[in-house]
Amino acid sequence: MTHRYTSEIGIVVGPTKDTPAPDVNTNEKVMAWMMDTYSMNQGSTASGVVTGKPISLRGSLGRQEATGRGMKINGARIAVQGFGDVGGIAARVFVEADAEEIRDRYQFRALDCNILIPAALEQQITEDNANKFFATIILEGENGLTTPEAHDILCDKGVLVVPKVIANAGGVTVGYFGWVQDISSFFWTEDEINLRLKRIVHEAFSAVWPVAEDKKVSLRTAAFIISCTWVLQRREMRGFIPDSERAY
Repeated sequence: MTHRYTSEIGIVVGPTKDTPAPDVNTNEKVMAWMMDTYSMNQGSTASGVVTGKPISLRGSLGRQEATGRGMKINGARIAVQGFGDVGGIAARVFVEADAEEIRDRYQFRALDCNILIPAALEQQITEDNANKFFATIILEGENGLTTPEAHDILCDKGVLVVPKVIANAGGVTVGYFGWVQDISSFFWTEDEINLRLKRIVHEAFSAVWPVAEDKKVSLRTAAFIISCTWVLQRREMRGFIPDSERAY
């Protein structure tokens, strides 16, 4: 199925186009299959077509662990939903930083914790259950975890919601590192990768937090403000030609 799927999307993916990365129910083996199929169809090895592939196939060191890396907090009570590449690695990092991990298979919402990390499937926090969450901070570890309505409820309660674009940017960031290493054929050590990742994540958070404070908005909204501002600034600098004036 993976080989056939890769063949079908071959026209829209590539080292200089979209580069697939592992997510739920996929792993480095699946990415190796995708790379192999794409390479066969191209007639040459194209290791940069995917990220998150095995190290032996020019994958990047630190890629798997990057999905769950974040800030270290001593003494905090942490509850994690999901125990894969995101939740499992995040739990390990927090425990190594002397945080207390809480395990409860079913009632993770009502646990008495400082930080909650939902890292399983989408839409775990909705308008119907948002009031049942008692954590002080929620770190989103998966896509689409919190619906817009639930996000507003949590913010009104004073819960700090750190959106996935900040809390779980490690995987895609190190995936980009892997692409850079493939293109340049120059590979970094895991320590170098982790230092680069730490710098980028800290810079991102340091950019978003002041905007949220200044404009009295959530971190998610602040991230949108910064992203849209950057896009509009670059669009203006490059010069925008309306479609009506373009020469086709």
